[in-house]
Parts: sequence; structure tokens; C-alpha cells
Amino acid sequence: MAHFLRGKQAGIQGDLSGGIIPEAFLLDDFARYGINSQISALAYDPVQSLLAVGTNESQFGPGIVYVFGQKRVCVTFTPPRRASIRDIQFCADKLIILDSKNDVSVFHLESKHMLANYAPPGHVVAIISDPSLDYVFSGLQNGDIVAFDLDRENITAFKIPNLWRERNPRARILPIVAMQFHPKDIGTLLIGYSEGAVIYSFKQNKALKFFQYEVPRGARGGDADPTVTNTVRHPRLTHALWHPTGTFVLTAHDDSSLVFWDPRDGRAIHARTIDETDVNVPGMGSSRPELPKSPITPISPSFGSAVKEPYFHIVWCSKQNPDDTGLLLAGGSPTSNPTRGLTFIDLGPTPNYQTSSWDFLAGFFRNPKRIQVLPTPPNASFNTFLPIPRASPHFGGSNDPIAVITALSSGEVITMSFPSGHPITPTNQLHVSLSFVHPFVTKLSLAFVDRTRWLGMREIRQHGPNFLIGGAEGMKPLKRHENRNVVQAAHADGTIRIWDAGHGDVIENPGVIQVDLGRAVGRWDQLEVTQMSMSGATGELSVGLKSGELVIFRLNRNQFAGQPPVDPGANEGPGKMQDISRRVNPGLKEGLLPLTMTNDQQGPVTALHHSDVGFTAAGYANGGLTIVDLRGPAIIHTAVLSEMVGGNHRRGSIRRSTAAPSSEYATALEFGIMTLEGDDYSSIALFVGTSRGRVATFKILPSQTGRYSAQFAGVAKITDDKVISICPIDSHTGSPAYASGHAMGGLQSGRKVDGVLVAVTASSAHIFRPASAKGASKTFDNYLCDSATVARYEDRGYALVGLFGDGAARAFSIPALKELASTRVNHLLDTKRFGDAIVTPTGDILGWAGPSELAIVNVFGCGTSLPPSTDRLYDATKLVPPRPAISNLQWIAGTQYITPSDMDLLIGGPDRPPSKRMMAEMRAAQDAEFQRQREAARTGRAAKPDPNQEGYWAYMQRQLQERTENLGIAGDSLDRAAESSSSWSDGVDKFVAKQKRAAALGFIGSKFGF
Repeated sequence: MAHFLRGKQAGIQGDLSGGIIPEAFLLDDFARYGINSQISALAYDPVQSLLAVGTNESQFGPGIVYVFGQKRVCVTFTPPRRASIRDIQFCADKLIILDSKNDVSVFHLESKHMLANYAPPGHVVAIISDPSLDYVFSGLQNGDIVAFDLDRENITAFKIPNLWRERNPRARILPIVAMQFHPKDIGTLLIGYSEGAVIYSFKQNKALKFFQYEVPRGARGGDADPTVTNTVRHPRLTHALWHPTGTFVLTAHDDSSLVFWDPRDGRAIHARTIDETDVNVPGMGSSRPELPKSPITPISPSFGSAVKEPYFHIVWCSKQNPDDTGLLLAGGSPTSNPTRGLTFIDLGPTPNYQTSSWDFLAGFFRNPKRIQVLPTPPNASFNTFLPIPRASPHFGGSNDPIAVITALSSGEVITMSFPSGHPITPTNQLHVSLSFVHPFVTKLSLAFVDRTRWLGMREIRQHGPNFLIGGAEGMKPLKRHENRNVVQAAHADGTIRIWDAGHGDVIENPGVIQVDLGRAVGRWDQLEVTQMSMSGATGELSVGLKSGELVIFRLNRNQFAGQPPVDPGANEGPGKMQDISRRVNPGLKEGLLPLTMTNDQQGPVTALHHSDVGFTAAGYANGGLTIVDLRGPAIIHTAVLSEMVGGNHRRGSIRRSTAAPSSEYATALEFGIMTLEGDDYSSIALFVGTSRGRVATFKILPSQTGRYSAQFAGVAKITDDKVISICPIDSHTGSPAYASGHAMGGLQSGRKVDGVLVAVTASSAHIFRPASAKGASKTFDNYLCDSATVARYEDRGYALVGLFGDGAARAFSIPALKELASTRVNHLLDTKRFGDAIVTPTGDILGWAGPSELAIVNVFGCGTSLPPSTDRLYDATKLVPPRPAISNLQWIAGTQYITPSDMDLLIGGPDRPPSKRMMAEMRAAQDAEFQRQREAARTGRAAKPDPNQEGYWAYMQRQLQERTENLGIAGDSLDRAAESSSSWSDGVDKFVAKQKRAAALGFIGSKFGF
């Protein structure tokens, strides 16, 4: 009976939801985008070209590790226990994760499964690994170091005790602060304790050198505290790291001192801060030398007068030549410094240690080439940063970096070029999930774009080389719908990024389109986006700002590409459409370009819709409504919603009202093509839902001049709550009656569309024939609706699908508005942000699972959970390059060279069998040799050895043999040189003796008269 009565009231004869049964309403969780929590750790593998991002545990989920590759490649790894991620390291084909629960987890990049998980015997402070070793070392809070065998997946008996107790036996708490392998000698380890640093030799199993920083009386120290100047101080160590070639050692301390040491004799060469030099010399360090700095990032002259930040992170990076180095530091600057950012101290080429004096080496660190600040957003504090090396994972992981990724304490990420510090956009450079925090997404919208149209929407923009090119996308189902879920994400910096979220199927166009809103508006502040709307047929985009501007973009080719940017000039006043086509990025050759803009100065844009037939409508907080015809473009109608009662509607006026701002404003807009009540023809109509529960209708008709005009058709009062959704549908089939190009073409032939409106408010749902019919309605008694639309379930019918405040998604039949089914979604989506969620016409729901994580589910599914990623990360053909080794001169000088195989003996013991990786290399080498022999037998030619199939250990043996041969050649050359020198000396002696005899005989002969 309810079906019959409501159908009669709504003007719908049949049941449009007859084929939808409750069993069909099941939740499928099929996609995640974004980052689930604050970023805590970063790691990069230049060999595989992968980026790992770890997060903290929060109320929105556990700490997990995202590994990103090219395009949409993304795989997540979750430790067994819920915890925050503290450190991440790539080690050949493994990923090592240290979490806040003191667990070390080892995952295999190829199988994407966890290999091992263990808890070291103590609180882990730091971990260290190397691609050439099958071990991970854990530094404990008690100062001990233990090793875990990655290949055998067990803890070894190897242990390095607290070495600093040899220096200070009376110390009680000596935790490990940092660890780092020697860049060229794997058998030497630099260990940083809270009191100082130690160089440990695996070969000799003892500490070789100790480094303890002491500030004598009368020296300023790094913090320049005058109250302790007359005392001897030992600042606590916070960082310890090698020079990229192992020539020097750097220790950083809690008083902002940077101390450079000679690792051969343990002498402090120089101590300085970012601004001051000789801070450990009494009577020195009070003045700062004038150093070249970046003209746009000056360092504050108020050094020493303000409290300095601690060092958050330090990297000793190098250029392609590892001897040309510089320090990249986060922190250490005065808190009063107006320019915040990373500090880069460019030291330049390292002098020759053998031929340089102490004073010359001290001057090298005292007078760097330049000090530059890589700027970050104001008032932003650092969490960590990561240099992106071009090719080599060695030299401390910072050889020839191309960029720097910085994670801020706010959870945002910024990417800068190195060493210039210019910002790098993540568009088509990083995974779209990282763009959610680059910076934060402030507004999200969705467009249902035709697949063919989206395939042609690509942008051509100048950008640097891509540094995420690893991995490969896995197999996914073929396209499920002809239309694509295209997301428009507005960010805090005024950037809008447009990308395909998919339906859990193959994403044929994974590219991202970027819109530069600040350049289009002509300013770089007050760029908060309140509304966005994109046409699914034309690809045009309309953007509404909190400051009141309406900006429209169109896909086109930039005719001003490569030309210098012009002065944007002043924006025009209200009621005018301003051409902004020149306000375009010169580096953008093709993409969404600025077209036109207007500012009616009626407050923030509260509702916006861009139709497929060339019209745009915008509603403002002060109650204004503007309709724009893009064929001009021109404003064809303006109205004030509060004057639509009692026939006081004012049309075509662009004057500003002097009365108080209206409390009624537009909350939902939709264009449709249907026959309105009382008409015998169909027309284009604009439906406006207001904050007071009214739905106003405007007809858009062609005029005699060839242009279009709009006229008020009527208003329907449906409730007292705000309207959140308006869906025009065909009353016979239930299909959408939106204003499409096909429907508009049918108007010329006199085609009529018998349509109705499905309007949803926070407390009720209504179906009526516009403009003013009452229709049928249903009240939501026990819950409020936050988002809704009319969705289609395959070919079985249409239903009203909504998200409700009690954490459930419900489906209602049309026209009876009977509840068909419901399912809980609050375990996947954040209920507090249901108002920002989007329900699509296919039953997909895009909702926020966290502050920066988007979940996509489908209500017409099979009840499946989020499937694991099928993307592939590891490429076995990309081999880790050989680790740098010591030079021949260092070897001749007595430096003991330790190979990775020696480390296996020293750590694993003589009974440890060959590792799985070595066995795999041997099998691969045997298979390659068999194939070469087989090819030689087939062709009748002798098989040539393939140097590309040479294993790592064979390479090291060959290098050792070649070095031995070179050393023998050098010895033979020295022997021959010695023999030649001896023969020459004998010849000289004989010549001198002969001359002496000749002189004596001549003297005697002259006496006798001969």
C-alpha cells in the first residue's frame, strides 16, 4: 500500500527498485588512498627505485609501512603487533622494520611476506644493515650490539659489548646513539655513545679509537652559555657519522657543536656550529667569518643570542665524486631565525689527507664554500628528512642526491631539489597517496567522467627526472564501468590534483592532472577551496573559493608555453567575467588551463555545479546565486534566494544588497532536462536546494539573440533541514535525467522527459515533480543522513543509497522509499566525516578513514575485505653494485681489508653454510654457463665467458687477485728501479776513480817534464 500511495504521490507508476534484494546489499572494501597517520620514518632504495614510508600508531590504525614504486605501485607491510614505525631500512631483497614495541620485522620484497620477527634482548635504540651483508645489527640501550642472521632467520652468538666502559668504567648509563659502517671498509664500525664515539674493528675484535669532545675553560662552546664558560664541559653526543670516503669522522652534540675528527689518531681537527667556528678554543669563536650564502635564504645575524634547536637529523652527502662533500642538517639554528629550513654546508672537494697539514685541514672545515638554507614552510618543525641518491646505495646512502624529502611534525611532506632547494611538485613524480600529505587535502570532490574522455585527458608539464621508477603493477580486473571515478583533491597550498580512483579495476590512465589555482587567481594566499565541480563530458573544472571567487578551467594547449609570465594585474569587480587565460604556468604545455573567473563578493561559495551542456551555477553564503553560460562566457542570471518567497524574486540584478546577509543559502545544485509541472515541453532546468529545506527551480531557455537566459519557475518547501542531495530521474525507467549532451540534442526533436526529483535532506527523503508539487516523502526518525544519491545496481534497478550518522549505509526503494537493506560502515570510515563522503551512481562510497586516508567501498558487493596488493616490487635483474673498497695505498699502508665473506666467518662462525643468496647466485651462474655451452655446441663456436653473470663473490675474488697482481707488478717495478739505480751508482764510482787516476798521473808527469 505504501508503494502504491507514494508512487501515486510522486508520479511514478512502477517499482524502480524491484530487482534489488536485501542480499545484494553487501560491502566490498577495494581501495585505499593516502597515508593513515603521521609519517615517522623514510627510506629509499636507489637500486630498485622504491620509497618506503612508515607511520605512527594512532586511533585511525596501526603503524604501517608503505612501499611506493612507479605510477600506482604500492604495497603495505604491517608488523605483527600494533605499534609505531621507528626505522626502516632496505637490505638487498629485504625490508627491515623497527617498531616502537622493540620488535624487528624482516619482510621479503619479492614475496611480500614476513620472513622473521624477533625481539632483541633489550631496548633497541638503532639498527644498521648493509646490502652486502646478511645481518642486521641492533644497538641496545645498555650499549651492547647484537646481530641477527637475515639468511638463517635467527639470532647469532655474536655480540659487541659496551666499548665505552673501557674508556669510562665508572659510567652507569651508556646507551648507543648511532651506528654506521665505514663507507669503504665493511670491517670497521663507528659506534656513537652518549659520551663519545668509538671505532670498532671486526677483524681485531676491539676498539681502535675513542672520540670524546671536551670544551675547555674559556671556550664558548656550541650553545655560547656564559654561565658555564669557566668550567670544563663534555656535551652529550647526539649523532656520529663517517665522511663519505671514511677520511674523517663527525660527531654532533647537544650544545649544537659539530666536531670533525681524524680517525687515524683520534685528534679533533675542528669544532664549529652552523654559524660559528673554533667553539672549543678559549677566547675564539666570538666572531663569524663572512661566508657566501643563498641570496633568498639568509641566515639570521642574531647568532648566539637565541636558543638553538637540537639537531634532528644530519647527513654527510657527496656529489658524484665522493670526495666533494657537504653537510645537510635539520636543526641547529637559532629559534629566532626568520628563515626555517634545512641547512646545507657545502664543504667542497676534500683535501688530500697525506699531503695536508693540520692547519690546512682545520681551515677546510672552518671556511666552507657556502652555507645555504633549503626553506620549509613557516613555523614548521622537522621530523626527519631523506636524501634521494641517483644510483648508488653506498657512501652512507647519500651519494649524488637529486632531491630531499622532508617529513614535518605536522604530518605533511615536502620535496625539494638538491642542492638548490626548489620545491618539487609530487604530481606524476610521487604516488598519489603521498600527495594527500603534500600538503594536506582540504577538499575532495568526485566526477563521473566518461572513460574515453578521461583517456584523452593528460597533461604535458616540464619536470625533473623521475626517481620512483621501480616495481610493476599487478593484474587487476578489466574495467567494470564505462565511467571513471575521477577525484579532484584541493590542497592547502591552492593546488588541485585530478586523478582516477578507479572501481577496483585496471586504471588505464594513471596520470595526474595539476591545476595551479594561485596563479589563476593572481595571489598566493587565501586559497582555501570550498567547492569543486567537474564536467564528466567536457572535462572542464569549476572551483569555488572561501574568498568568493569562481574560477573555471578548460583542457587546452598552452599557446604561451615557454614565454615569461606576465603581471596578473588586478581582478575585476562583481558581475563581470574576467579572462585569465594568460595566467598560466610557462612550463605547462598542455593541461587544464585557466579560462575565466568572477567574484560576486557574496561570501564563500557554498554550492557549485558544472554541467555537461556548458552552464555553471554557484551559490554563495550570503544567499546569492549566479548562473554562467560558458559560451560567452557570460553571467546570464543572478538571484537572491531569500527573495523567492511571495513572488519577490529579483532576476538579472547584480547590485549588492545593503541589508543583512541572508541566512538561507544554496547547499545543493543540479542541472537536469525534463518536463516541469504545467509545461508541455522539456527544458533545461537548474534545481537549487537551500539550507532551509526548499528546492527552487530555474528554467534555462534560448533567447532570440542566440544566447540563453534563465527564469525562475517555482519553489517547493519540503522540510526545515538543509538539502544535501538532488537527483533528477526519469519516472519511467529510473535512469538519471541529468543535463547531458545526448538529452540536450533530443530537445531539438521535441523529445519529452517525464522526470521527477529525488531530494534528500538531513532528516527526510522526498520524491516530487518540479517545480512545486508536493510528492511523496519519508522521515528518518532515529538517524540523520549525511550524504546520499540515486545508485544503480547492475541492470536490476535503482535505489536511494545514503550514509547515516549512526554509522550505517542504507538503501531505500523508489518510489516507496522503503528501507531495503543496511550495513555497517563505521569500522572502515570515520563517522565524524560522513558529511564529506561521496556516494556515486554505481554504489561506490568515497569516505575518509582518517585525517589523510581515503577508503573506497561498494555497497553492491559480495562482502569481501580489502584485498592484498598484487603489485610487484623486487626486480632480480637489478643487482646491487659492489661495495666501495679501500685503495691500494691504504692497503700498502697496512689497512686490513675485510670482505663480506670474512664478515660471514667473523659473525656467523666457520660452521655457517653458504647463504641462500649465494646459493641462488651459484645456481644462476651454473644455468647461464650451461646455456652458453649449449649455444656454443649448437653454433660450433667456442663459448665466451659472460662477465654479466659474474657473481658478487667471484667479482671480489677477481678484484683481490688483480690487486695482488698489481702489487706484484709494482714490486717488480721497484726492484728494477733499484737495480738500475745501483748500476748507475757503480758506473759513477768507476768514472770518478778513473778521473782521479788520470789526474794523479798527469800531475806526476808534469813534475818529471813528460
